[in-house]
Amino acid sequence: MKYAVNDKPGLGPMLLYGLQWWAVSLPCVVIMGVVVSRLHFDDISLQAFYLQKLFALTGVTAIIQILLGHRMPLVVGPATILLVGMTASIAQGMEAIYSAILVGGAVLALLAFSGVLARLRFFFTPRIVSVILVLIAFTLTPTILNLVLGGHEQPAFHLCFAVLLVLALIICNKILPGVLKSLTVIIGIGGGTLAYFAFQGFPAASSATTETVAAGFLISSFDFHAGTVLSFLFCFLALLINELGSVESLGHLLKLDDMPGRIKRGVGVVGLANVAAGGLGVIGSVDYSLSAGVIAGTGNASRFTLIPAGIGLILCAMSSDIVLLLSHIPGAVMGSLMLYLMAAQLSSGLTMLVAEKGVTNFESGITVGLSLMVGLMIAFTPGPAFKGLPDLLRPIVGNGFVMGTITVIMLEHVVFRARA
Repeated sequence: MKYAVNDKPGLGPMLLYGLQWWAVSLPCVVIMGVVVSRLHFDDISLQAFYLQKLFALTGVTAIIQILLGHRMPLVVGPATILLVGMTASIAQGMEAIYSAILVGGAVLALLAFSGVLARLRFFFTPRIVSVILVLIAFTLTPTILNLVLGGHEQPAFHLCFAVLLVLALIICNKILPGVLKSLTVIIGIGGGTLAYFAFQGFPAASSATTETVAAGFLISSFDFHAGTVLSFLFCFLALLINELGSVESLGHLLKLDDMPGRIKRGVGVVGLANVAAGGLGVIGSVDYSLSAGVIAGTGNASRFTLIPAGIGLILCAMSSDIVLLLSHIPGAVMGSLMLYLMAAQLSSGLTMLVAEKGVTNFESGITVGLSLMVGLMIAFTPGPAFKGLPDLLRPIVGNGFVMGTITVIMLEHVVFRARA
């Protein structure tokens, strides 16, 4: 290893490695930011301003994690699982969604800093974690389809375009050497956008206006809808598993000490970052596990080289022109990139399921199979089917991820609980 976790490279290497980490972080923010902003707003200026806030929060969170949190070289980005909660609760309104994210972040921070988290880790068996990873990918499929096909007059073209772009990304990931693999998604964003506009024509230029964004720095009001809050608490259960997995896996790879303390601080900072996200009205953050591949490819594990990357994200937030340009990325490209990333997520879940021998008999098989089928079935059920339910239950029963998670927990810890 060229640089250990606490090593401080010189200015030149610091900036070069920082540029690399910025290039890895950028697509994480762009993809989720563009997708979520389009869920909320039709106005391109409001979409761009949403991205600016998200860039700023992500950059600040990354720097705090490096200096005060887990103090590890982990990439910070928007949490995909929260998009699942948003799409299921969009009818409740923005205020209810971001109030629920604020509550979820506060609960996460409380669990971490109170010490309760250490006593709950036994609850997350390998089978439950594997099913949750797969559920995230499955229940986002309707969102991906809507991005690729929604509102287009040429559905066949857009579907073929998405399949070909994903195949191109897989080939790039296979042939690119070492750390260049981390540029696959950036290549997909740039190349896919140019290819799409080459066939469909380039959009007209537009600019953000201060009138449309001046009132949007914070959410206009809070709406603590009980059903939405409960639904998002299940999403934060998955976010917690994601955070624990990222910190523990990288800590094991780098053979770091004080892992309980790093986990406590890391989860606590993520919780506080989600509280801030709820107040700002943007999707919350989590640490990504892709850092291990970048470290292995470069030999650089210095946490300090992520500070320039965090600063770079903040600088992106200050440039409305850059963010406005990113807002023009076609939905078909965003959907294709999400399909690629969720395929990778599904691969991780299946790999863990096999490695941990998650399915060994009928009972374990039905635990996994029924949970995934419940989640997938509800994810594709039309929204009007749940209108007859009470307001408290609608965001829970109508959320495929939540119902799949409840199913696997009940089957694992109640119905098929192992007897001592």
